[in-house]
Amino acid sequence: MKLRDFASLALAASLSLAPYAASAADEKDKHSVTTQVPTSPPVAGKREYSYTRHGVTISDPWNWLRDQSYPTVDDADVLKYLEAENAWFEARMAPNKELTDQLFEEMKARIKEDDSTVPQKDGDWIYWSEFEQGAQYRKHFRKSVSGGEAQLMLDENALAAGHDYFRLGAASVSKSGRYLAYSTDTNGSERYTARIKDLETGELLADELTNLRGGLTWVANDGALVYGPSTEEWRTLEAKLHVIGTPVDADVTLYKEADESFGVGAGLSAQEDWLIIATGDNETSEVRLVRADDPTGEQILVKPRRKGVEYAVDVRDGVLYVHTNDDHVNFRLATASLDNPGAWTTLIGGADDFYLTGFSLFKKFYVVEGRENGLDQIEIRHYDDPEHSTYITFPEASYVAGLSNNPEYDVSKLRLGYESMVTPDSVYDYHLATGKLELLKQQEIPSGYDPSLYKTERVTITARDGTQVPVSVVMRKDRKPGGPLHLYAYGAYGYAVPPGFSTSRLSLVDRGFAFAIAHIRGGDDLGRRWYLQGKAFERRNTFNDFVDAANGLIAQGYTEKGKITASGGSAGGELMGAVINQAPELFGAVVAHVPFVDVVSTMLDETLPLTPGEWQEWGNPILDKEAFAYMLSYSPYDQVVEKDYPPLLVTAGLNDPRVTYWEPAKWVAKLRDVKTDNNELLLKTNMGAGHGGKSGRWNSLYEVAEEYAFILWQLGLTKE
Repeated sequence: MKLRDFASLALAASLSLAPYAASAADEKDKHSVTTQVPTSPPVAGKREYSYTRHGVTISDPWNWLRDQSYPTVDDADVLKYLEAENAWFEARMAPNKELTDQLFEEMKARIKEDDSTVPQKDGDWIYWSEFEQGAQYRKHFRKSVSGGEAQLMLDENALAAGHDYFRLGAASVSKSGRYLAYSTDTNGSERYTARIKDLETGELLADELTNLRGGLTWVANDGALVYGPSTEEWRTLEAKLHVIGTPVDADVTLYKEADESFGVGAGLSAQEDWLIIATGDNETSEVRLVRADDPTGEQILVKPRRKGVEYAVDVRDGVLYVHTNDDHVNFRLATASLDNPGAWTTLIGGADDFYLTGFSLFKKFYVVEGRENGLDQIEIRHYDDPEHSTYITFPEASYVAGLSNNPEYDVSKLRLGYESMVTPDSVYDYHLATGKLELLKQQEIPSGYDPSLYKTERVTITARDGTQVPVSVVMRKDRKPGGPLHLYAYGAYGYAVPPGFSTSRLSLVDRGFAFAIAHIRGGDDLGRRWYLQGKAFERRNTFNDFVDAANGLIAQGYTEKGKITASGGSAGGELMGAVINQAPELFGAVVAHVPFVDVVSTMLDETLPLTPGEWQEWGNPILDKEAFAYMLSYSPYDQVVEKDYPPLLVTAGLNDPRVTYWEPAKWVAKLRDVKTDNNELLLKTNMGAGHGGKSGRWNSLYEVAEEYAFILWQLGLTKE
C-alpha cells in the first residue's frame, strides 16, 4: 500500500475478522438507557414461523427479530427487545463497574496517548500521523522534504465531532501532492462518503461521492478518481471513474461485474503507470489492466477467470508478475508479457514447505513474502540474478514480520514491521547494502513493561484425526501450572491469526492467565491446504481443532477443565457457538463478538449483503442438498439444545452489514429459552454502530475491559 494511501478500508466480501469497539467509561449508549433496573432477563416471545428446504422443515420462532424493513430497523418490538437486553447487560455488569474501570485504566496506562507513526518519505513529502493527549482519533500530517512547517492534512477528531460513530475509510494523496481524497462512515453501515481536499488552499472541492466502498485511486494525471459504489446489498460490482469538477451522474463505469458473488477493486501498479482492476470471490480471480493516464482506454484482460484459480498481478517495465495458485495450492510467482498476458512462465515455483503469500516490486529488486512452518518469511530477490536470494532473519523463534509502508519505487532500504507475543510492535528499516536492521521505533508502554517476566511457547496438539495443530502461548514465567487460560482463534477465510503483541492482554496474563492462540484449520497459518481443510464440507475440522486444542492444553498441564475462557468474533463467533454446543463443560466463560451463528438462514437468503459471495466459503444450501444438510449439522443457532451452557457474553451491531444484528439476538433468545443452567447470558448491541463496534481508541479499549471483567467475574477472580 502506498503511504499516500494512509488509511485503508477492509472490504473483503466476507464475514471477516474486525476490531471491536465500545462506549467509553463515561458514555452510555443512548438507546440503552433505562429508568428502571431490571431484575430478570428479558424474554423474546415465540412467533410461529417455519420454512422447508430440501424436504426438511425448520421451525424458527425468533425469526421476527429480523426487521422486515432492514436495513432500516424501526420495528418497535425488535428495538424494545434489544434495549431490554442492553439494560440487562448494564444491570448485571454494574457490580463489576469498579473492576471494569480498573482494567480500563491499567490498559489505558499502557498506551502512549500522544503517540505518532514513524515518518516516511514519499516523493517531495514526508508523511506521518499523530494522536494528541486524550484524543480518540488521529491527525494526519506531512512536511516538505526541503523543510518548512508541518501541514495538517486531515483531523479525524474534527470530522468525528457531532457523530456517535466515526471511521475513516480510504484516504489517498494525489501523485502531485495537491489533492487529498478521503472517505468517512458516520454510522457503522460501511457506506462511505468521499470528499476531496485541496491541500494547497485547505478548501474542500464540491465533489462528493456517496454510498461507496473500497479505495480511492488517482488516475488521469490526478484529474480523476477510480472508486467502487455500493449496491443496495452492500456489494461492490463496479469500478467507476469520477473526473474532478464534473457531476457524479456523469461518472463512467470502467468495469461492471455480472456475477453478484464477486467483488470489484482497483489500484495502481508499482510504477503507477497501470490501473489494475480486479474482480473475484473467495476462490476465483480475474484481472484487467488499463493505462492510468488513459483510464477509459482499451483494457487488457490478463486471463479469463477459471473456477478455483486465484491470481494477482503487478507490472514492471512492461513485464507482468503474477501470483497464482493455478498449479500449486501454495501459489507460485510467474511472469508474462503484456502482448501475451495469459502465457505465464514460472519464476518461483510452488512448494509444499513454503506458502507464497505475496510479492512487491521495486526498481532494482523485488520482495517475496510467505510462511514456512507457520512463521513469516521475507525474501529479497534481484531481477538480474534470479538464482540468488536473501532472507531477512529475526532473533526470536516465534514472531510476526512483514513489509510496512514502502511507498517509493526506487529505494535502498525497506520499512518493516515486527513483533512477537513478548516483543512490542517494532518498526525497522532494513538496509539492503549492508543487511542491517535498524530499529526506528518500538511501541512505548508508559506504565512499564519488562519482557524478561514473560515467556512464549509454541505447543503442538494432536487433533482427533491425527493432525498436528500448533498453539502459541504467552504467560508469566512465575505462573503456576494448571491456572486459568484464555484461548482465542478465528479459523476462516484463510486468515492466519498472528502470534503478535498486545498490551491489553497483559491484564489477564498479569493475573495468572496463560493466553493462547490456536492456529486451527480454516486459517492459512500452515499453508493454503490448512485453509482448505477448514472450509465448506470440511468446516467441522475448525471446531474440532479448537476443542482438541483446549483438551490438549489441559493434558499438558497448562490449565484445567472449567478454567478455560474463550473468545472469537464474526466467523470466530460462529466458532464459539459451535464449540459450546460440542463441549460446553470445558469453558468457564465464552465471549462471542458479532457471531455468525445463524448460518443456514443467512446462506439461504441471497438478498442479504454478503450471501452470494460467501457460498464459495460455506457452500450453497439453496442449490446443494448436501451443503444444506452439512451446514444444518453444525450451525450454532440450529444446534442449540436443552443442556447446560457456559457463561456467555455476546455482542452485536445494529448497523452491521456483515453479521446482521438478528443473528446474535436470535441465538441469545433461543439459548435463554432452552438452556438448563443458571449461568450468565448477556447480549450487548451497539445501537449506533456496525461490525467493528463503536469507534475511537478509548471506546474500543473500554469494551475490552468489559470483556475481561466478565471473564474474571465468571471465574471468580474479581479480587486480586
